[in-house]
Amino acid sequence: MVDETSLDDHLAGLAAEGRRFAVPLAAEQIRVRGDRRRRRKRAARMSGGVLLAAAVAVGGLSLARPGPESAPTAAKPTPSRSAPQFVPPTPAPGDEYASELGYVYNAMVVEDAVQVTVEQLRIERGTAVPTGVVHQVTLSPQTPVEVEQVAGGKAGDVPLGELVDRLSGGPRWVFAVDYDGEGRIQSLREASWLTVE
Repeated sequence: MVDETSLDDHLAGLAAEGRRFAVPLAAEQIRVRGDRRRRRKRAARMSGGVLLAAAVAVGGLSLARPGPESAPTAAKPTPSRSAPQFVPPTPAPGDEYASELGYVYNAMVVEDAVQVTVEQLRIERGTAVPTGVVHQVTLSPQTPVEVEQVAGGKAGDVPLGELVDRLSGGPRWVFAVDYDGEGRIQSLREASWLTVE
């Protein structure tokens, strides 16, 4: 116990001595430090703005020039001769996919792919209504399709190639067609929850 008390006294003495010899910063030094910090922040903001402008310019150039052809697993829709022009949906910021609702029909095997017609729908008061936009897409037979009614009430994932017979007729089945950020179809999901007019 005696050692602890003498140690406490010794440390208290050192602390008091240190306070006696410490000199507070002068007001001018404080202002210089503040100005330096402000200049650094300003320079960081300016360089960030320059980097942002460069990124936007590079992004704009990459959108303007044509990219490589997509693989057969993902399809870029080809517009039909209908009046309204088809534009693939784009995912919202933070989303991986964007969906288009539509009848999927006239499925047929073309070489090593499946070609289908998509008639776009929109929701009005809880009911799906045709928009007049019709386009054809060519997909890989391995494109995943989430089904329920199409498969006779048994929910599950099925490759598109296994559904060609069921989808070969006219408009009957409604699907949510999922597009990635590059406008390619990644999957189809049966929209069995919708009422169709």
